[in-house]
Amino acid sequence: MPWIQLKLNATAANAEQIGELLMDNSALSATFTDAHDTPIFEPMPGETRLWGDTDITGLYEADTDMAAVINILQQSPLLADDFAYKVEQLEDKDWEREWMVNFHPMKFGERLWICPSWKPVPDETAVNVMLDPGLAFGTGTHPTTALCLAWLDGQDLQDKVVIDFGCGSGILAIAALKLGAKRVIGIDIDPQAITASRDNAERNNVSDQLELYLPADLPEGVYADVLVANILAGPLRELSTNIEALVKNTGALALSGILEQQTEELIGVYGQWFKMDKAEIKEEWARLSGVKTQ
Repeated sequence: MPWIQLKLNATAANAEQIGELLMDNSALSATFTDAHDTPIFEPMPGETRLWGDTDITGLYEADTDMAAVINILQQSPLLADDFAYKVEQLEDKDWEREWMVNFHPMKFGERLWICPSWKPVPDETAVNVMLDPGLAFGTGTHPTTALCLAWLDGQDLQDKVVIDFGCGSGILAIAALKLGAKRVIGIDIDPQAITASRDNAERNNVSDQLELYLPADLPEGVYADVLVANILAGPLRELSTNIEALVKNTGALALSGILEQQTEELIGVYGQWFKMDKAEIKEEWARLSGVKTQ
């Protein structure tokens, strides 16, 4: 059936309370979006965004009396009685199918493609990883994943041992195996990520070469010729000695999940053990890489 959505703007301080107000007044759901990252609440011609940095979207059934909802909101001390909002009709669609139509195979580097199962493979002779979005983060659409995939494509992984530190969906681990690695170890703190990585590896017929561990279960004596860690700057900093210890001397390292302004700090941290390259930037995200020297 069709739906109605109400969009309005808030601040980080009051967004949650406004979301609860919507839910208390017929909304089926309330979602939040950073207005600076994804400006879904765009002003009409001649309008100006007057306040706030968080956009809220409330979803309502098609027969909801939106005039009554707006009247209630206007009386709330959380909102001015002249607050800006938009009410929009959403046509009835098969939203899952609509989303699937817009998810296409993506190429990284010279050889590597990430392909959803419902689309034809663009190049049968390429290195093709079949991966559908699902249980855990990592489909290639985010700049950090794209940066790591392109880096892996540029490495000589033939007969190498690779560690995917924070394996998520397993996309980097599977790509490494498809690119020639003889053995890949995936590590993640989330049991669901272990499950997702295992399922995706089976789908790509590489599960016999992929070992998956929670950190506490990682065997001693595991070392990598190549280690890739696409997590976040904080964990990369806090776990730097753990990560360094997993890389063989002269081994290669790639780090991502890092904002451009965080690169210098992390180059300083990992520069203790690695000869670090210049950061590679995609949008506002960065990838760092280097070779272990001691």
